[in-house]
Amino acid sequence: MNKRIITISREFGSGGHTIGKTVAEELGIAFYDQELLEHIAEETGFSREFIKSAAEDSTANYSLLFNMVVNRSFQLRNEPTPADTVFFAQMKIIQNIAEQEECVIVGRCSDYILRDRKDCLNVFIYADAEDREKRIIERYGENDKPVRKRIADKDSRRRTYYSHYTDRSWGMPQNYHLCLNSSALGEKSCVSIVCRLFQESRNGDV
Repeated sequence: MNKRIITISREFGSGGHTIGKTVAEELGIAFYDQELLEHIAEETGFSREFIKSAAEDSTANYSLLFNMVVNRSFQLRNEPTPADTVFFAQMKIIQNIAEQEECVIVGRCSDYILRDRKDCLNVFIYADAEDREKRIIERYGENDKPVRKRIADKDSRRRTYYSHYTDRSWGMPQNYHLCLNSSALGEKSCVSIVCRLFQESRNGDV
């Protein structure tokens, strides 16, 4: 089936955001990353800052699933947490976007949310430690936390968030159609590969 949607999952500092944005520009299709925050804010009434923190700091102890289990045992109220509300709004928005237009979507469990669609190309971008450290310092600058600690913390939160709302392990190659090492290939080559596969699908060549 022709591909219409590209999802980009990525390690922190791997260049996944830049690669996804450039792919969208070269293909002439929509791009969603931080742009999704406005849609989620409108849907939930929460601030952009809260939505960003909810995506990174949710834990299994506060999940809807946990509340449901507790409710069966102790007859407590079965209500989603604010973080769950954000995720369900995000899921609805991503599904609606996928119905409406060709696009690139970065992160936010989009590969999982759209897992039943046959028109998605799911990509994971990773990179060597030294390159990740360099990108993070160039993009975000130094702070009081060592860059390696920043990488470990960010990846850990992404891993927790992903497993929290899916039945998968974050970063496992089986979850994706394509895994690219941006250190070995370079960002430009990663963009070229993703664009070529997408365009070949459009033409019915894959």
